[in-house]
Amino acid sequence: MTLLLRLLGAVLCSLVVSSEVVPQADFDLQAMAGKWYLIGFATNAQWFVNRRDSMKVGTAMFTPTADGDLDLSYASLNSDGSCWRLNNLAKKTDVPGKFTYASERWGNENDMRMVDVKYDEYALTHTIKTKAGVATVVNKLYGRSVDLSADLLEKFRQFSLDTGILPENIAFLPKNAECPAA
Repeated sequence: MTLLLRLLGAVLCSLVVSSEVVPQADFDLQAMAGKWYLIGFATNAQWFVNRRDSMKVGTAMFTPTADGDLDLSYASLNSDGSCWRLNNLAKKTDVPGKFTYASERWGNENDMRMVDVKYDEYALTHTIKTKAGVATVVNKLYGRSVDLSADLLEKFRQFSLDTGILPENIAFLPKNAECPAA
């Protein structure tokens, strides 16, 4: 019962805090373009709790479109040598740095915010995923290289705690080889 109350409290806190998370004020879509490594991942979602030990660093390509949207493609090399790939087109909103997209693969609606970005070094994103009326927060830390400073890792950890993620659900992914180009 205590665990259930703790989890419920964390979910409620994350929903309240998430609605207040705003994108970086001077967001520059074109500067986001290119290759990023997914280094940090944090969520209280049950699927993550079950899979976190098998997750490793993957690569993301962010490609701005002429309409101001953001094409997202992600690839991660599996232990058997196959590649897990995911693509989404994040549509711009009236707020620079805030995007929405529907995931056909997972059947959810996503509200993604580029919270803190230093375009030549790191990007911290905050996404509220909603499926069947249930919202889940996912925070991600991307780097232009696979190695980020201890200060940036701590910044991500603290941001995730501040947005209601339980400490045990904040992961820094182990390094991994890259998938070949598709």
